[in-house]
Amino acid sequence: MTLTVIHEDEALLAIDKPAGMLAVSGRGEDKQDCLATRVQSRWPDARVVHRLDMATSGLMLFARGAEWQRRLSQDFATRRIEKHYVAMVDGRMPCAQGCIELPLAADWPRRPLQKVDAAQGKPSRTDWQVIGFDERLQASRLALRPLTGRTHQLRVHLLAIGHPILGDALYAPPELQARAPRLLLHASELRLTHPMSGKALQLRCVPPF
Repeated sequence: MTLTVIHEDEALLAIDKPAGMLAVSGRGEDKQDCLATRVQSRWPDARVVHRLDMATSGLMLFARGAEWQRRLSQDFATRRIEKHYVAMVDGRMPCAQGCIELPLAADWPRRPLQKVDAAQGKPSRTDWQVIGFDERLQASRLALRPLTGRTHQLRVHLLAIGHPILGDALYAPPELQARAPRLLLHASELRLTHPMSGKALQLRCVPPF
């Protein structure tokens, strides 16, 4: 599979991760092929600074060396890097834009699933805006901005308000899984301060759906 390079310079790389590919390797021989391995075979100094779910496509950032990895990882941890996504969700949204603030926690009996948990969950916020509607799919196209970075945050938040993402094999009911060949969630944009130049950098990756 050819890597789609969105940006390349001395400090960082931005790659368009295909849906269905692991971001990093997992346990077992069948989980060794991943985007990180493929990137590192071409750029040996590339280091992971964040991850995307296997089912999610779109922008994934890599640092070129330990120093840039440290700086970019810190920027992600302190939310200085803005993450933007596009998703297709079931039905019409009740208004043009909104905010979901629901605490999330691991659903331990059903790992790796997550759940809304008012008692044990960590504060989580997702801003959303309607950018279109697909009559054939009866689905809203949303621009999403997670202000926190919890596991499966976008998927669980949208499910919780009654608009699961189409094609979501973990959280959507079977009829909504069947309405798309994949999870219709794409990491479409990253906004950050370049760690070397100090200049604003805006990276974009067009959704394939």
